[in-house]
Amino acid sequence: EELIGSSARMLYVDDAGYEHVGRVKYEMIRQHGTGTMETRWRCRDGRVIDVLLSSTPLDVGDLSKGVTFTALDITSRKQTEAERERLMIAIEQAGEIIVITDPEGNVTYANPAFYTTSGYSPEEAIGRNLRLLKSGCQDDEFYRTMWGEIAGGRTWKGHITNRRKDGTHFTEDMTISPVHDTDGRIVNFVAVKRDITENLRMAEQLQHAQKMEAIARLTGGVAHDFNNILMIIIGYSEMVLDQLPAGSPIHDSIGKIFDAAQRSAGIVRQLLAFARKQTIMPVPLNLNESVNRMLGIIHRLIGEDIELAWRTGKDLWPVHMDPVQVDQILANLCVNARDAIDGVGRVTITTGNVSLDDEHLMRLPGLTAGDYVRLSVSDDGCGMDRETMDHIFEPFFTTKDVGLGTGLGLATVYGIVRQNNGSIEVLSEPGRGAEFTIYLPRYRDGVIRDGAGEQGIRRKTAGETILLVEDDPTILDMEKRMLEGLGYRVLAAERPYLALQLAGKYGAEIDLLITDVIMPEMNGWDLAKQLAASHPQTAQLFMSGYTADIIARHGVLNQGVHFIQKPFTARELSGKIREILDGRGAGDA
Repeated sequence: EELIGSSARMLYVDDAGYEHVGRVKYEMIRQHGTGTMETRWRCRDGRVIDVLLSSTPLDVGDLSKGVTFTALDITSRKQTEAERERLMIAIEQAGEIIVITDPEGNVTYANPAFYTTSGYSPEEAIGRNLRLLKSGCQDDEFYRTMWGEIAGGRTWKGHITNRRKDGTHFTEDMTISPVHDTDGRIVNFVAVKRDITENLRMAEQLQHAQKMEAIARLTGGVAHDFNNILMIIIGYSEMVLDQLPAGSPIHDSIGKIFDAAQRSAGIVRQLLAFARKQTIMPVPLNLNESVNRMLGIIHRLIGEDIELAWRTGKDLWPVHMDPVQVDQILANLCVNARDAIDGVGRVTITTGNVSLDDEHLMRLPGLTAGDYVRLSVSDDGCGMDRETMDHIFEPFFTTKDVGLGTGLGLATVYGIVRQNNGSIEVLSEPGRGAEFTIYLPRYRDGVIRDGAGEQGIRRKTAGETILLVEDDPTILDMEKRMLEGLGYRVLAAERPYLALQLAGKYGAEIDLLITDVIMPEMNGWDLAKQLAASHPQTAQLFMSGYTADIIARHGVLNQGVHFIQKPFTARELSGKIREILDGRGAGDA
């Protein structure tokens, strides 16, 4: 009753919709004899619905006789289509990779993220099996397990390393779920994947940083104890060696103990260098002179089959470094170059000046624009791939066979370079050798030293008197005997207050104070200051097995302060003492 005799306008949402249907409907009828279109109606209760409207004239030749309308409510279908469209937009724009395959694993759909990540185009991927991404990094058992899960109607989750079109590998976090039809049969698989290569790389870097920090903490914690133990082994074995006839069986046995202790001390120094806690005494240096002094040692290190070339930079600028650290850099880089050469080859050392601008700094993080001295060691050996180059400075990373390397050599170089505000650049390709280039800041002040110490040479004494202070009684006894063996008169004290008592009694006779830095009651620095106040003529030498950061807090590493790191040999101690006592006349007291 409400519709009969009423205008069809009452069914439409607005006038515009009614008029649009009228125009299009009659145009379609004139052309095709019938008209079908979608529109929107408003129900009696106010709801708006989508309808599929079909219009058929009672008389095609005379439209004025009337039109029959058939309306189908398609609201649910339109809502479903809208949801599907929103879903497809979300899938197309998703950062995650979404792939749909048939039951055999052939690609039927992939979103843009798949093509961006894999490098394949839709034409190359659709219809092909996902095996095109297989990298070979997983074994057959991995794939059997995965297919067993999804073919059984279960969801599989895990990480997988795949291969891009260009051959590079990437790792994905992947979830594969089966899609069933109404009969329960699997008709498709849906894989939702996320490229986690960068995440894994960052996690690996964090893990490496934590590993490095853990090594640094461990090294700092045990260095003092290890160094004191090695001090006893090295000191006593050296004294025994001096008392035995060379070539005797017992001399050879003790010599092996001495050598093993020295190697152990070297490992501790390498760990300290990597941790940037190595005690250093920087001086102005000319790297050409440092290299020249090391050439003989390097020749022996690399062997006769390998040619050593040296390209000397002219008018080389000075750097400010500990000479021992320069030796460590050269030795480690040259040994690394030697190990990269199979048989006959060539190692080249190059020095030079370089001024770095912003363009250079893009590949040398941590540096600022300015003048630098360049030291490079190159070889014509086997070279390295990118993956190896990404890890070479990590502690304990090595490509050598088990037992043929500690994995600390390049880590030591890296630590030393960073400790001296420098940077290191590596260029290498498989089969084309490698070049390690170190950039060290130019030093503009100070007098150049050649870095050649007199360690390892016993110097003649004048029977001077030394006040020795050491809180470890075993080490005190060993050091006392070591100094007496060198010809010195030794006043030994196990505690600082005992040392002050000895100074009060023999003060004018004491030529040199040798004191440990970290001791109970009073540290060596404070002891030296008290002694200097009453006996300014007494020279001072500090010693410690602690790490540089701890020692530095006591002022012992300040400019002009004499220091020797434990463990040391009698020859090293002798050279240091003569350097101090013989230099007093020149004002170096």
